[in-house]
This record gives sequence, C-alpha cells and structure tokens, in this order.
Amino acid sequence: MRRFSHYMADMFQNVSLTPPVEPMLAQAVPRLPGPGALPGGTVYEPKYDGYRLLVFAGPDGEVFLQSRNGRDLTNGFPEIAEAAAALGEDVVLDGEAVIYSEGRFDFPALQQRLNRRPGAVAQLARAQPAHLVAFDLIQHAGTEMIAWPYEQRRASLESLFQSHSLEAPWALTPSTTDRTQAEEWLRDWSTVGVEGLVAKGVAQHYECGRRRWQKYRFRESAEAIVAAVTGTLTHPRTLLLGRYTNQGLLRLVARSTPLPSHLRTELSGLLSPGGADHPWQGVRFSTSWGNREPLSFTTVAPELVVEFQGDTAVDRGAWRHPVRIQRIRTDLTPDDVRR
Repeated sequence: MRRFSHYMADMFQNVSLTPPVEPMLAQAVPRLPGPGALPGGTVYEPKYDGYRLLVFAGPDGEVFLQSRNGRDLTNGFPEIAEAAAALGEDVVLDGEAVIYSEGRFDFPALQQRLNRRPGAVAQLARAQPAHLVAFDLIQHAGTEMIAWPYEQRRASLESLFQSHSLEAPWALTPSTTDRTQAEEWLRDWSTVGVEGLVAKGVAQHYECGRRRWQKYRFRESAEAIVAAVTGTLTHPRTLLLGRYTNQGLLRLVARSTPLPSHLRTELSGLLSPGGADHPWQGVRFSTSWGNREPLSFTTVAPELVVEFQGDTAVDRGAWRHPVRIQRIRTDLTPDDVRR
C-alpha cells in the first residue's frame, strides 16, 4: 500500500510543501505579552474558537484541507475547498475554520461537519456556511516561506487577498503591534467567542510543530456546584462541576484543572459522599472534550459552591476547556448558582 505522503506528492507535483505539515503552535501564558516580548517586537492577533486548518491548493485545482493533527478535513468544508480550488495557483495558507451564527462563533456547528455524508455536509454548508480566517501564508507560487520572518509572510498574505479580491468564505485576520488596540479586542470581542489573543514575533520564522508563539486566553469568573471529584474525597485531584437546569436536572458544565495543595486541604473537610440517589450515579463522562475514554470519578453531595475562572469556549452552558478553581464559596448555596 502506498504511503499517504506519496499520494499527496503526486497530487501537488512541483510543490515543495505537501501535507501533512505540522503547523506552528502557541504556548499558553498567564498574562498578555508586552511589545518587546518576542523577536522583532510583538504583533497581536485574535484567537478564534474554531478548527485549525492548513489549506493546500495547487495550480490545477488540487485541494487538501489538513487539520492540526494531520487529518483530511476536505470533505467537511466544501465551501472552503471550492474557494481554494478557484485560486488557480500554488498556495499553502494557515488559518482557522469558523462558523458565525446568532452573534457568536459556533463551535458545535463545526463539529457537525465531521464524519458526515457529502449530501448532509452540503446541506449544513448552505444553512451555516464556514469561513477560513487566514493568518499565515507559508508557500506561494513555488516559493516556500517558512524561513521568512512573520512581517514578510504577513505582507505576502495581505497582497494575496488584495490581488485576488478575496471575499467569503475567505477572511483576513486583523493584526496589530498596538497593545492598547489588542486589549480592546480582548475586552470587546470576547462576547462573540474570540477566546483571547495570539502574540507573534515580527521577526519570527514559521517553525513547524514548535510552540514559539504565545496565546493568552480571556477568562471570566463564574460559580458552579461541586458534584464529583477525581481522586478521593480526602485527596481530591480535580473537580467535576454542575449546574441545575430549569427542569431540575444536574448537568456537568466544567471540569477543573488539578487543584493546588491548599484547595485540596480545604475541600477535604467539606465534601460529603454522594448517595445512591446522586443524579450522576451510573452516569458516564469522558476524560476530555471529544475523547470517548471513560473518566473515573467519585460523586459527592452537590452542596458546595466554588468560584472558577474559565475561557470563552462555552457551548450551551458548558466550558470546553478545564477551568481554574479560584475559591470556595461557603457563602452561597446551590440555589444561588445560575441555572
């Protein structure tokens, strides 16, 4: 059987970069980097709640859409694939596939595109079209650009958009070296699902697979009920947090990051075992978002409220990424927590 890379080499003949290519990544940081934090100065871009895509397009209409981990997502985003084929030239773009619906980015709508039949995907694309928010150009017209500094790649990306008069489903991400402007984006755009900011060095090369960029996520405080733990009641490792629906059902809304030692000690004296009538008795949860591996946990009496910080990746009231516990709210009862 021929290797996948051989098929890609045949599809994109005379092109130096062929899929799969590891995208450059970002390291999470606790605070927004300053103007001089990265090589050549810092440039800021919004961080979107979407799917990372590398778009490979050939001069004869060849197209391949690659996920961050190398999966073929071409069939999942036909509108982006068709637009890439229409470029009619050798291009490798890096960006984020997003769907904007009802005033914010809709991550679950992206998930619906995967592992569906072409007819179903086409119907979804008509109802909720996806866009590719481009933020890098790493090959164009036979020239590999990964060794170019960000500043030159950005100029070439802007030139590509201008020369082709690119419109939907294409979008060019804004960028700025003005930290004040970046902070305004962080404040004003979080309500529509922008997760935070990515900081890049003006002089940085595109380092495939390396975490040389930096990402800062917007976080806000909220409250929820401790309904289960990983570890034990005397030595809890992480918390599973719930909120009641209007119908009185206790729903999982978040899982915490590993608890610091002082919170483990505080919680160990406040948690009571969940009884046989616990609403999560016999319920199965997965270890992480998109992972079907079952999570081992111990239920506790849903009586204790905690305050946590989470990012803006919230789907139907549930936080997709682990949240950070800030403090125990013994002054609140489960009835005080938002439903």
